Amino acid sequence: MSGAGKIRKAWLGLGGNMGDPVASMGRALCALDQRADIRVVAVSSVYRTPPWGKTDQAWFHNACAEVETGLAPVALLEACLDIEKQMKRLRAERWGPRTIDIDVLAFEGVETLQDPALTLPHPRMTERAFVLVPLAEIAPGLMVNGRTVEQWRQQCDLSEIEKAREDAGWWRDFQE
Repeated sequence: MSGAGKIRKAWLGLGGNMGDPVASMGRALCALDQRADIRVVAVSSVYRTPPWGKTDQAWFHNACAEVETGLAPVALLEACLDIEKQMKRLRAERWGPRTIDIDVLAFEGVETLQDPALTLPHPRMTERAFVLVPLAEIAPGLMVNGRTVEQWRQQCDLSEIEKAREDAGWWRDFQE
């Protein structure tokens, strides 16, 4: 992998509730993996989850991924936003319906980051089962705000989270 700096791990959250969100997440992961400076190394199952924040909309599909990258955290976010744009993501309302959303959740070696473009760890991720359930599947021991992802997951309301797709490598079905 060629990249701008030292290769580090980062964890991404993906989701959507418009069109075919599973296909959108798969295409986004494939697009990330095809870049010379990002390699997808682990992907969770897909979960069907209730909307959060703005609840009068369709349920979401969510997954998390671990990537290796030579990019800095903000540059990784920019790469994710470029893919969202290529996939015609529109940002009409906060927490509203979307075709694809790719968030940088955490970044190896960066305990906290306060940048106008990116806050790490991702704000409110420790309150969101739709992030913690798939993230705990691939990175249960990842430390976030002094606790492991698995410890945070155990405190969430998991009652409405449904596993929608668990076949290994599901995302590779959407390579173009």
